[in-house]
Amino acid sequence: MKTKLFFVAMLAFIGLKVNAQTAYISNYDDSTVSVINLATNTVVDSIKVGANPLGVSVSPDGSKVYITNNFGNTVSVINTSTNIVIATIPVRSFPIGIAVTPDGSKAYVANGHSDSVSIINTATNIVIATIPVGSYPWGVYASPVGNKVYVTNMEANTVDVISTATNAIIDTIAVGTHPCGISGSPDGSKVYVGNYLDNTVSVINTAVDTASLLDYWGTGPEGISVSPDGKRVYVANYMDDNVSVINTVTNTSLGEITVGSYPDGVSVNSDGSKIYVANYGSNTISVIDSGSYTASAIAVGHGPNAFGNFISSHTQPVGFASQSIVSANIGLYPNPANDNITIECPQAAVIEITNIQGQLIKTFATTGNNTIIDISALHVGVYVVKMKTEKGVEVKKFIKE
Repeated sequence: MKTKLFFVAMLAFIGLKVNAQTAYISNYDDSTVSVINLATNTVVDSIKVGANPLGVSVSPDGSKVYITNNFGNTVSVINTSTNIVIATIPVRSFPIGIAVTPDGSKAYVANGHSDSVSIINTATNIVIATIPVGSYPWGVYASPVGNKVYVTNMEANTVDVISTATNAIIDTIAVGTHPCGISGSPDGSKVYVGNYLDNTVSVINTAVDTASLLDYWGTGPEGISVSPDGKRVYVANYMDDNVSVINTVTNTSLGEITVGSYPDGVSVNSDGSKIYVANYGSNTISVIDSGSYTASAIAVGHGPNAFGNFISSHTQPVGFASQSIVSANIGLYPNPANDNITIECPQAAVIEITNIQGQLIKTFATTGNNTIIDISALHVGVYVVKMKTEKGVEVKKFIKE
């Protein structure tokens, strides 16, 4: 009877048709990316990337996510349909911020230790140019107009403006002390910069590329995001454990919202109803309701940074991160099981086992045929097996008795 009830419950679970946007959270300390379904606000996948992932940028069409691997000196490219890393691109030393241009053709990477920006051709996943910028580049913002990219230089206290047509610096703007986070208005008319050490926020008028200061109270402004209507700026205050809200019409502060420990990256969903904040010290993502300014938390990996634009427009079914393919050649038995399960998969695959909450239990690769997995150490309950192959993703569930 218990098995039958479980089967009926899982059919109901699988049958949900609601789609959602997706958040990709770089977890610096365990070198993974947590995938959150924003309809349910649950972690539905965990992706292994390079060493110490930090910066995140989603392509405009939502099909790819670019992750800077801080100590790996690489950029991981994730296919959002399968949540598989499809390319690893070498860049210069200590990559931090990254931004994809509005047409999706190029990605600009701030290399902190080499005072340079690498420019990636996203069609070929090859670095086509590396240009020198100011001292210790940190954040990168691509104007929605498409003609400029803005780079914060932390030790130079400046923002370099790069022409996307020539990949040359066309202006350098003085801002506050240790500028880090950077974002802009939807119409491209303003760019906002968090100056970490003097606790200020600069606003750049992009028509003339000059900066002024906003009315703002906070300590250690790090990540910045602008609401889709351009009326609010959200600033993650790393040392205050809160997020400041700024009215862009009056350029005045509306107050602060308490979140987790050491908030870093911040992004807003497509309709502006929710603000998502990566709390490095709490291993959580705060979910803020933009109407009530109340917050809840989602547990993710260790040391979430998610520095940049980490929300994808790619929609996915509630409960699972990836599309499933129907394959009669892939099997899992016995089910329920006690000590071992056997997976029949004739293709090479990356196999992940998660619990029903989406937390990663183990991951390994197989070259094909039958794979026997020891599950004797698992607690009694329901688990998900995800098999990622070059043809797509197969998701199966089993019961550990």
